[in-house]
Amino acid sequence: MAGAIASRMSFSSLKRKQPKTFTVRIVTMDAEMEFNCEVKWKGKDLFDLVCRTLGLRETWFFGLQYTIKDTVAWLKMDKKVLDHDVPTEEPVTFHFLAKFYPENAEEELVQEITQHLFFLQVKKQILDEKIYCPPEASVLLASYAVQAKYGDYDPTVHQRGFLAQEELLPKRVINLYQMTPEMWEERITAWYAEHRGRARDEAEMEYLKIAQDLEMYGVNYFAIRFTIKPLDKKIDVFKFNSSKLRVNKLILQLCIGNHDLFMRRRKADSLEVQQMKAQAREEKARKQMERQRLAREKQMREEAERTRDELERRLLQLKEEATMANEALMRSEETADLLAEKAQITEEEAKLLAQKAAEAEQEMQRIKATAIRTEEEKRLMEQKVLEAEMLALKMAEESERRAKEADQLKQDLQEARESERRAKQKLLEITSKSSYMQPMNSGMTALPADLPSFSLISESLSFDFKDTDMKRLSMEIEKEKVEYMEKSKHLQEQLNELKTEIEALKLKERETALDILHNENADRGNSKHNTIKKLTLQSTKSRVAFFEEL
Repeated sequence: MAGAIASRMSFSSLKRKQPKTFTVRIVTMDAEMEFNCEVKWKGKDLFDLVCRTLGLRETWFFGLQYTIKDTVAWLKMDKKVLDHDVPTEEPVTFHFLAKFYPENAEEELVQEITQHLFFLQVKKQILDEKIYCPPEASVLLASYAVQAKYGDYDPTVHQRGFLAQEELLPKRVINLYQMTPEMWEERITAWYAEHRGRARDEAEMEYLKIAQDLEMYGVNYFAIRFTIKPLDKKIDVFKFNSSKLRVNKLILQLCIGNHDLFMRRRKADSLEVQQMKAQAREEKARKQMERQRLAREKQMREEAERTRDELERRLLQLKEEATMANEALMRSEETADLLAEKAQITEEEAKLLAQKAAEAEQEMQRIKATAIRTEEEKRLMEQKVLEAEMLALKMAEESERRAKEADQLKQDLQEARESERRAKQKLLEITSKSSYMQPMNSGMTALPADLPSFSLISESLSFDFKDTDMKRLSMEIEKEKVEYMEKSKHLQEQLNELKTEIEALKLKERETALDILHNENADRGNSKHNTIKKLTLQSTKSRVAFFEEL
């Protein structure tokens, strides 16, 4: 009895010691994950677990978002997860999203995973029309998105219609113009082809560099009650509120977070950030050298393949020439045999005619010797003599013609044999060339597969980042900046050309309020860039004071 009670007590105590858990589903921009969380976990415990799983170190940009009563909210780091107004059914769903946005994506975003998550989120916001994007800029951004997904443009692979199932443009842009999907694809592909050589991370960064200049990038919009009223006419501090307390708290939370991030940018980087940036620079240098090495190998491989193709083409041409020469030789031999046979026949005919002419001459002499005394016989004899003379003359002429023909045939035979000799000599030369080029061709055919010369180049490459390498990389980065400025100017010209080109296809009646507002700001010369430039001209103290009073 006592043993049973003790066993029951130990089981109860063991059951109490086991921590209670609940299931959480985390949805990122490209994946879903599930975790078992303890009920005592705070928001920071779950957030850190997600960041470690993703390998994300730039945590200050992100947060866990959830929806409650048609309103978005963010998980607080110092509050228990289950103390939030989260749904009670499991798994509890949170969205891992960017909560705050960098002013300059290229300078502030260090890790590639951070950059990729920002790219996916900003692209979705543009397609969902949460960020307004002009039509011409939408086409350019779509081309960078295609480069990030498909790599370099290859006309043999990326044929017409390969973007038919891709969502690349906001529906507002598509409905605004009388253009078919094929026409949009043609314009996107034209720019996509110009991005050749850009890796995925480079294409995504170019996308973000363009998107960060859009007016609604990094801006959250809320419906407020009352107008915006200044608290003091001397200070640029305004008062407003929303009809929902939860929304007011959210606005305050976002203002505080943006202020903290604003102050963070103006301070020296922490040791952790310095290490991250150093690692990112080394990684970027390593990738750049690797891309250069691969580009050189690709170029050498292409040159080797071109050389091989040229040798194969030349060999085929020589084979064709040899075949033609051989056929010409055979025709020459046949012609020579026919001419020789014909010359022999003609020569025999000439001999026979000469023999007949001699016999006719003998007959004429015999007839003259035995002349008949009577006139009639004499006349007949004269007639026969005349006929015999005519026959002899014809025989002589025919014999002479046959002799000339035999001489001509002999000359033709000699020329045919000379042509045969030249054809044999040319065939011999072609055969010698083919035997010389055959080992070259066989070696070049195996070259793309083995590329023995490439191994020497690959072995000579090293990735030790010395001072000289970093200096050279710095010079290359400066050079890239200059090239980027030139490309930006060229890009703006291209955007203007595209805008002018598609303007004639625009349906004015389908313009939204945002389209009209964007066009008015463009006509006035107002842009996000100009506004930020004006703000930066103010003193740092006034800006800090402005945010500290929020």
